[in-house]
Amino acid sequence: MLIDSSGLSKVKDSVREKIFFGHEPSAELIAILSVYFVQGILGLARLAVSFFLKDELLLSPAEVSAMLGVVAIPWMIKPLFGFMSDGLPIFGYRRRPYLILSGILGAIAWVSMSTIVHSRLAATAAIALSSLAVAVSDVIVDSLVVERARVESQADAGSLQSLCWGATAFGGLVTAYFSGMLLEHFTTRTIFLITATFPLIVSGVAWLIAESPVNKDTNDPHNANSLSVKHQLQQLRQAVSQKTIWLPAAFVFILQATPTAESAFFYFSTNELHFEPEFLGRVRLVTSLASLSGIWIFQRFLKSVPFRIIFGWSTVISAVLGMTMLLLVTHTNRSLGIDDRWFSLGDSLILTVMGQIAYMPVLVLAARLCPPGVEATLFALLMSVFNLAGMVSYEVGAIIMHWLGITESNFDSLWILVIITNLSTLLPLAFLSWLPKDDTQAETLPNEPFLSNLILPEPESQVIE
Repeated sequence: MLIDSSGLSKVKDSVREKIFFGHEPSAELIAILSVYFVQGILGLARLAVSFFLKDELLLSPAEVSAMLGVVAIPWMIKPLFGFMSDGLPIFGYRRRPYLILSGILGAIAWVSMSTIVHSRLAATAAIALSSLAVAVSDVIVDSLVVERARVESQADAGSLQSLCWGATAFGGLVTAYFSGMLLEHFTTRTIFLITATFPLIVSGVAWLIAESPVNKDTNDPHNANSLSVKHQLQQLRQAVSQKTIWLPAAFVFILQATPTAESAFFYFSTNELHFEPEFLGRVRLVTSLASLSGIWIFQRFLKSVPFRIIFGWSTVISAVLGMTMLLLVTHTNRSLGIDDRWFSLGDSLILTVMGQIAYMPVLVLAARLCPPGVEATLFALLMSVFNLAGMVSYEVGAIIMHWLGITESNFDSLWILVIITNLSTLLPLAFLSWLPKDDTQAETLPNEPFLSNLILPEPESQVIE
């Protein structure tokens, strides 16, 4: 049977346009997308880590929250990894060796979790090493995408970065349900061992990255490392000294640094409500889909709404909806005839949609603050500020949990924590004037190609993935 070459060509064109957004599916593009996909699929161990810390290491909610703040440190120094990659080539290459190394470090971290980790200090070190591995690979692939985006049209650049985000989102969706379901059949250490295979994919596909060795000839214009870094630092210093940049950055810090009750709710869900891992996997799947819905709602209806309006209303609505958790922690939902599981699913869905809508303007704002010439470096710095705020959020939350006496079995004061965390989210409203107005937003639109890339983290604050 002969294959119609014209029909095959149409299929290839359709795949290129609809799946790869018009980009040729080269080996290098597949490699880049694979790294982003691995970032998402590492979420397979997310619930396993939580149960491991709770059941095997017997950490309290406050201790877990404090640990999550510590292991987020690699995400706060991401610009350093960028400078190292640019200025310190390994065997003459700036990208490929760092990807290989990050994959090996990630595998070592998860193998350690599955074998030799038996103490809190060892667990903190292993999870931090995994966080470091993902942060390094994220910096490298981001730089690869930025390099390729510079030689493309604005529309193509945005589609390339959207394609990369889609790979991460797909990886997260694939493992959202299985992260809980597998815990019904395997131990946490077995899941850690399975997870250890994924970072090796990064090391493997790194060889597909097209990269020429650095020419050591100082007359080579492509080898002006020290000059480039010095120039970047000068531009960075000039940028962050501008009030139009550091004031919005300070607002984002305050917005993200409010205390979180995430660890306490995990213990409440498992020890008090007796939710099984499989059900928690369903919750993760629902929240992953809800997050995508929030992104779609923002892109479809709210993209052109002024920052101050979006931040103001999303903050107020999220705080009000967050108070509905009082019904769950006081078991009032049961007297209303609402099952704990259905209430938890519905509440998680709504709060995640609102949370993603509130999160998107942070990313858009970060992109629009970046002046031409220092976009990637300043964006990495702004994201480091964002992640630093996340660490503060976890640590302050840990202090409040300890102060309220919330433990793995005592949730009498959890309702107070709910009130404190939700009311604290209203604090940024006092600083809305620090955000740019409509006319200043318009002036920064030339940096729009970076907007798609901003959707990626993410999940950056979820360091245990």
